[in-house]
Amino acid sequence: EVQLVESGGGLVQAGGSLRLSCAASGFTFGDYFINWFRQAPGRERQGVSCINTNDGGKYYDDSVKGRFTISSDNAKNTVYLQMNSLKPDDTAVYYCAASWGCWLGDYWGQGTQVTVSS
Repeated sequence: EVQLVESGGGLVQAGGSLRLSCAASGFTFGDYFINWFRQAPGRERQGVSCINTNDGGKYYDDSVKGRFTISSDNAKNTVYLQMNSLKPDDTAVYYCAASWGCWLGDYWGQGTQVTVSS
């Protein structure tokens, strides 16, 4: 059974940092891209970052470039999203998703709430 479990969300002040984790199981981790999406109330789901767990290629939406860093620990089947210089606009539920490419999601986690106060 494919499972993606996010953790690390919470409440933080503007300018602060959080690190999200996405623990994967039930599939060959190195065969997939792992994506981070977010969705705020009343807004469309947005792709935030993506990593090719095979070759380590990393991709970011312009809104988070320079502030967020995606990484993977293939030995632990876990992808991380380090979020620095957080802004109130970053407030959303963050989801990780596995797929064959970036900005796609075939398997999804349950999401973790990130709230940034001003």
